[in-house]
Amino acid sequence: MTTAVAEPTVSGAPHSTGVMSNLHWLASDTATLTRRNLLAVTRIPEALFFSTVQPIMFVLLFRYVFGGAIHTDATSYVNYLLPGIFVQTVAFGSVSTSIGLAEDLQKGIIERFRALPMSRGAVLLGRTTADLIRNVFVIVVMTVVGLLVGFRPSTGVLSYLAGVLLILFFAYALSWGFAIVGLSAPNSETAQVMSFPLIFPLTFISAAFVPLSSMPSWLQGFATYQPFSVTVSACRSLMVGPASTGTGRSTSFWVVQSLLWTFGLLIVFIPLAIRKYRTRT
Repeated sequence: MTTAVAEPTVSGAPHSTGVMSNLHWLASDTATLTRRNLLAVTRIPEALFFSTVQPIMFVLLFRYVFGGAIHTDATSYVNYLLPGIFVQTVAFGSVSTSIGLAEDLQKGIIERFRALPMSRGAVLLGRTTADLIRNVFVIVVMTVVGLLVGFRPSTGVLSYLAGVLLILFFAYALSWGFAIVGLSAPNSETAQVMSFPLIFPLTFISAAFVPLSSMPSWLQGFATYQPFSVTVSACRSLMVGPASTGTGRSTSFWVVQSLLWTFGLLIVFIPLAIRKYRTRT
């Protein structure tokens, strides 16, 4: 007579291979790693403080030092500036995705994750989701700072919130791009060095800080339709009104362009990040 002995299972491991079960464990593991990444931020308050101070310094610098020399016809310069600052801030914040992943690889933490009964996709999802939540906090802080220096959105609360959601969606797409950078870098210092040369030209050769009409004609075409400019124009149009962009285009035009860029970036970056993660780990 034989006795059937149940095979031991690891606590927390999936007990089914069905699609719904896999999605459940992916969501659960993503939530766990998102919480882990957010806790890591709160345990280094100095990093959070200085990452918040930097965009505030940009606001004060452009508002009170350069603002008098930059002229906009359709709205005040502070109303023109703040939507650009919002996009710049979340774009720079997305660099933390590359730094965080490179640091986890350098310390061997991701190798430890591989030894656990968890979804492998949760590592990238947890990192990008945590950075998205951190960007929500930064946008709230920057909104308060903007109101203190004279920023006055004029299109209503719902339109303003739509602009914020558009910015956060764009920042999420950028996080997946910087995930590729982080997985390609040998350490966190190199990841940071690799990230900023990619983001600086796109941020400053855009409609974020100055009207596009002030740029040389040979540069205006690129500056008008590159993803940063498109998202800034969409955000500015939603928050201040379509006339504030100085382009004669409607709000819906810029919003559709921004969404197309963001979806396009996600379609390209997510598979590349997953492939890089698999080859690197």
